[in-house]
Amino acid sequence: VTLVESGGGLVQPGGSLRLSCVASGFTFRWSGMSWYRQGPGKERELVASIIRAGANTNYTDSVKGRFTISRDNPKNTVYLQMNNLKPEDTAVYYCYAPAFDCWGQGTQVTVSS
Repeated sequence: VTLVESGGGLVQPGGSLRLSCVASGFTFRWSGMSWYRQGPGKERELVASIIRAGANTNYTDSVKGRFTISRDNPKNTVYLQMNNLKPEDTAVYYCYAPAFDCWGQGTQVTVSS
């Protein structure tokens, strides 16, 4: 079971990024997926989650209305669209498959002018 994230980078406040996480080694379409983040000096926190069918999503309050989690089951990929980014969104973002307790390697997102 592996998860590989991509799409991080440096962006100015108010900008956008889309993170991708490609999964392999398990039946992706049957698995709920999550995005977590860990900012400097902070604990890792749940950002967003999506059930296997993609109909239900959940977000931490600080990103509601700005971030969107989605999935493309034929591509074994889960996405995190991040809009109106703020400096406090700066963190390493991790993809997570709860059913397998599997984490990706993380991708750095830095929001700074």
